[in-house]
Amino acid sequence: MFFIDPSSHDIGRSPTSAPAAFTPSVRWGLGIDAEDFRLSPSACSERFSFHLLRPGTPLLAQYWELRSRIFCQEQHLFESSDRDEHDASATAIAAIAHGANRAGSSPVVGVVRILEQKPRLWYGGRLGVDAAFRRHNQIGKGLIWKAVTTANGWGCDRFLATVQLQNVRFFQRLHWSSVDTLEIKGLPHHLMEADLSYYAPSRERRPVA
Repeated sequence: MFFIDPSSHDIGRSPTSAPAAFTPSVRWGLGIDAEDFRLSPSACSERFSFHLLRPGTPLLAQYWELRSRIFCQEQHLFESSDRDEHDASATAIAAIAHGANRAGSSPVVGVVRILEQKPRLWYGGRLGVDAAFRRHNQIGKGLIWKAVTTANGWGCDRFLATVQLQNVRFFQRLHWSSVDTLEIKGLPHHLMEADLSYYAPSRERRPVA
């Protein structure tokens, strides 16, 4: 699965490319066959569904735990916590596994967050899938679909992310286009934008701030 990690000062940013205050980064995890990537209107399957996590839900603890496991323990992008100041205003989204899975496992098997950096400009970030479920391509598919369609329903005019060079073709097949190039930690990236006409607006209500 791809990992999108947004706006960390610890990761780095280009002084000349991408919005100065918010630089997400896509990092390679486990490859997805882009030819097999199809988006469903509901972004759900018999095994998985995708949900906004409202304040107070017990699933939030599992969302934070999976994020920490991916970005701290596996990717080593952060030492003790991957949380930052953006989490206070970001919306958490989780992939939920249905039915029996591993004994004692969390039902949260994928994570992403979306953030309105400034009016009508949105970013996706902290996209990751539990290592035991990365063979299920529909999890990453559903998280991306849920993230972009939700923001689109909340008045998004642009939805952006930065993508490592080797993953640009994959995102292009998902109706994303490259709008700029930049370098993060010595690696070439593209700033990419989702085609909102492809990601139909969701009817999810936006939480009251």
